[in-house]
Amino acid sequence: MARWRPRAATATIWYLRLIALLNVVTVVLAPFRDQVETHNKNEYFTPYLMTAGLSSAVLSVFLAITMRRRKRAAWIFNTALAGLFALLYLLAMTLPGGNFTKHPLNYVSTVLTCGFVLALLIGRKEFTSKGDSSNPKTAAATFVAVLGFGGVVGAALVALTNELAGAADFWDMFRYSVGRMITIDATEHLRSVILVPTWVDTVINVMGAVFFVLVFYVAFRSPRDTELLTAEDEARIRGLLEKQGERDSLGYFALRRDKAVMFSPSGKAAVTYRVVGGVSLASGDPIGDPEAWPGAIDAWLSEAREHAWAPAVMGASEEAGVIYARHGLDALELGDEAIVELDEFSLDGRAMRVVRQAYNRVKRAGYTVRIRRHEEIPEYEMAELVAKADQWRDGATERGFSMALGRLGDPGDGRCVMLECHDAEGELKALLSFVPWGADGLSLDLMRRARDTENGLMEFMVIELLQRAREVNLARVSLNFAMFRSVFERGSKLGAGPVLRLWRSVLGFFSRWWQIESLYRANAKYRPIWEPRYLLFEKSSEIPRIGIASARAEGFITAPSLPALFRRRHRGPSGAEPRVPVAAQGGKG
Repeated sequence: MARWRPRAATATIWYLRLIALLNVVTVVLAPFRDQVETHNKNEYFTPYLMTAGLSSAVLSVFLAITMRRRKRAAWIFNTALAGLFALLYLLAMTLPGGNFTKHPLNYVSTVLTCGFVLALLIGRKEFTSKGDSSNPKTAAATFVAVLGFGGVVGAALVALTNELAGAADFWDMFRYSVGRMITIDATEHLRSVILVPTWVDTVINVMGAVFFVLVFYVAFRSPRDTELLTAEDEARIRGLLEKQGERDSLGYFALRRDKAVMFSPSGKAAVTYRVVGGVSLASGDPIGDPEAWPGAIDAWLSEAREHAWAPAVMGASEEAGVIYARHGLDALELGDEAIVELDEFSLDGRAMRVVRQAYNRVKRAGYTVRIRRHEEIPEYEMAELVAKADQWRDGATERGFSMALGRLGDPGDGRCVMLECHDAEGELKALLSFVPWGADGLSLDLMRRARDTENGLMEFMVIELLQRAREVNLARVSLNFAMFRSVFERGSKLGAGPVLRLWRSVLGFFSRWWQIESLYRANAKYRPIWEPRYLLFEKSSEIPRIGIASARAEGFITAPSLPALFRRRHRGPSGAEPRVPVAAQGGKG
């Protein structure tokens, strides 16, 4: 049976996909729709979920998606409903004196429905992903709410367009609207008092499909991760960073407190992540000893599969990408990180002429830079710097996830480095903040400046840091991440192919809003070492979903908030309790 279980589970998914396609065809083609409606009446019946409505098509699509994600709730729903249909069909076909056996299509419907149920039973152990315990209750409340709201809206639309004015009361119109929303034919009484244009029925049917999308989403959505970084977790991660922090320039960003953490069974490695839109989104490399990385990765992947989260990693290095690939993840090059080695950096030479000129121009204007560790800044001064940084922020959303700490001036980040740039009059004009990268490295965290400053001010501050590296015991600096750097670099060269040039043009167009090309140009000035970073994913079909989740995590997309009825409470760090991952019973989540 172990060999047949995955095949049976896959068969149920393809059955639902086929039914969804046929339901869409019935909506589009009137003759086919009439045939299906005829075979759903009197002595006929059709296979499980085969109707002539858009709502059934939406339901089939949703069930196919959730079954592909191996959600237990979807299996229970299909088994209960399809099992009931199969039982009714078998009773109808075996009742003595019945006319159901006279129609060949009824045999086909019975075989297909019973086969679907049999496949569900065989593949039962394949559907192990947990749902949110509050989903059934919330979905039931949502169903009642949208049915009532849709019935009222549909009744109003019917009242405005009914050609038999005055023949139907509100209750008649409400029942007609609700019936159309769930693709139930109107009774003879309703047909005698209501006559509306075809487009009204279509609008009501589409409205019902949209509402049921919401109901299905609430019913089958994956649970949120309610565990955030606790004080104990943070202390353990800091301990790992002290031992292995020089391996990854993004390591310190694992201390973001809006992340969760999964440790390896030995406790020597950890994966930090956040669940966004059903995606378990990790960032950077695992923290700690590379020999313990597989244990942490196994624990993280086991939890993701247990809750039907799509696993993904943003900004992994090539070393980590190879290890993730051994665990079934595929890789897509995301871009390059700009790293400046102090022993190789110089302002001399023709290649640095533009940067050198910008630096000298800003310096002659009287600007100066002050470099301090955060722990050296008095509390009242730090409060002023934080206020200035908030004032200069572009927009209300704090952007960053994989390469930003998301907090400035926190007492726990005393080893971070602050650069303050003042003009000739001593007024603060710009800030740069860097997080530690091992014992002798820094990684850029935050860049803020006033809008009325000199061009080249940021370059001036970075070069000041590089030239005064001894003040903070600095040997290397990680600057901004340049997405799709190779496209811009190769696409501008002689002999670049048409596809590469087109891709470069597309990215250049979007750079008007997201600064994709400008970040590459700004980093390239320092002649850095380019370290490739990768996006890791399990299934290519999940890439659009992962892309949206990444954009939400980084702050580029703000998801609209749901009404209180549909929201789930998110438990903070203080209420967090240690989790034991499925694949690592000795680990700590």
